[in-house]
Amino acid sequence: MSVKKRLFGTFGVRRTANDVLTPEFASRLAACYGTLIQGKVAVGGDTRTTSPMLMEAVKAGLLSSGCDVVELGTLPTPAVQFAVRNYYDGGIIITASHNPPKYNGIKFLDEFGIGIPDDMELAIEEMYFDSEPKRAKWDEIRKIYTNENIIREYIDGVLENVDVEAIRAANLKVVVDCGSGAGCYTAPYLIKELGCQLTTLNCQPDGFFPGRDPEPIEENLSELISTVKELNADIGLAHDGDADRTICIDEKGNFVLGDKTFSLVEKQMLKENNGGIIVTTVATSQAIYDIAEEHNGEVIATAVGDLLVARALKDNNGLFGGEENGGLIFPDFVYGRDAAMTVAKILEIIAKEKKGLSELVSELPVYYSKKMKIECSDDLKEEVMDKIANEIKTTTDFQIDTTDGVKILKDDGWVIIRPSGTEPIFRCFAESDSQEKADEMTEWGIGLVEKFKK
Repeated sequence: MSVKKRLFGTFGVRRTANDVLTPEFASRLAACYGTLIQGKVAVGGDTRTTSPMLMEAVKAGLLSSGCDVVELGTLPTPAVQFAVRNYYDGGIIITASHNPPKYNGIKFLDEFGIGIPDDMELAIEEMYFDSEPKRAKWDEIRKIYTNENIIREYIDGVLENVDVEAIRAANLKVVVDCGSGAGCYTAPYLIKELGCQLTTLNCQPDGFFPGRDPEPIEENLSELISTVKELNADIGLAHDGDADRTICIDEKGNFVLGDKTFSLVEKQMLKENNGGIIVTTVATSQAIYDIAEEHNGEVIATAVGDLLVARALKDNNGLFGGEENGGLIFPDFVYGRDAAMTVAKILEIIAKEKKGLSELVSELPVYYSKKMKIECSDDLKEEVMDKIANEIKTTTDFQIDTTDGVKILKDDGWVIIRPSGTEPIFRCFAESDSQEKADEMTEWGIGLVEKFKK
């Protein structure tokens, strides 16, 4: 059994801000990380009300441990990852991504701009709780630098990776909703430079997220959907709080599921590169495998978590990767989910194929899915998973995959039952060849958790 982490979740440390996640907590944690890095560390964050406070605390902790600090300011998570990969020894991002405004978090990066591996997280926790970080002598305290050009460089990097002329020639009508998050500093500028007719929603940075909740799920995007319809736009685009995820609304106002976006871009990337390695998680659609088979691709599946996908892309020289939530990873550019690159690539596909997004999506393999969640206290999660796996092994002939939670493979689809890394819940996600079967399988999965959590 893996060692249970005391602070870290699937990527970084996330808590409600200024109760557990205080400046003192953030500063000590940053000093522990800095003790291991001992180099030049970039610091940036999202638009939350508590991000400036925590960024100052993190900078102090890094300086205290003998690191140089580079201030990047407020910007998307992938822009920080881009900066670290190109210039620095490490990075810290202050963000709680799609969580409500009272939350914040601290994400730590290695020198490639990937979330740090398990062994480093455990070393930081051990130092935080059981020993002491390095404290530099007064005459060994390093400097604070500022890099004000990184957003411009990041946008330019995205433009270099797509056919800008083709997109400009298409003269697409685009509506973007940044949800008052970090995408406000990149998305509108990028889309304008791609020559699109642009309408913006919630593109003023505001840590209270007044226009909508930062998670880009369908019920939070009603304004974007109605605006796309009213303006007869070609596409609507929505980002989460730290702009590493992109969700699309097609020209008819339909919400496009993240795994459809993933499939669409995967198909294009494989066609352009005559095949390649695709990395995704065990909770992603069978469509990813179907497209890979058709276009000379190979799929590697990891446990859930974008940093695990990013690491597998690097280790296997992968072409493209991502998750079913609209988080796509272009490893030649950034080893992490990247909303700006996703936007540019999708606009390029629409422009080059000369088809609407709804038609492009209709050409993809069709599967039906259902997601549900159920409460379960953290201390029962391990036991519940073991009992479910045991029940399936002893009472059915279904195959199971325990890479992350329990994935049960049936002839007409699959269901995955996995514990959340950040909340006291199980998530259950099923996919099948009909909506009815997907609904049934999800309810069956939820029923298994209910049975064994008693």
